[in-house]
Amino acid sequence: MFVGAARVELLVHGSGSLKQKRGVVKSIMQRTRNRFNVSVAEVDGQDTWQRAVLGLSTAANESGIARQRLEKAIDFIAELHLAEVIDQEVEIL
Repeated sequence: MFVGAARVELLVHGSGSLKQKRGVVKSIMQRTRNRFNVSVAEVDGQDTWQRAVLGLSTAANESGIARQRLEKAIDFIAELHLAEVIDQEVEIL
């Protein structure tokens, strides 16, 4: 069994409050969960208006599948155009 973990740093443009940012981040998280077999949580940046860090994780029987699933999820987040992906990191254990 292989476990994949990803860290995605987002910049939410135009967010003027924590409430606005949380709405965008929750939308991104829910859409990603629904589309891919990954767990998603906001792991950093909770107290900032425009920055959020999401943690994604998945388990698979092959390392390539876990990596591919996470990379597709990150691409999907970027293609939503709700926030800018400013950093990403994927690790397979």
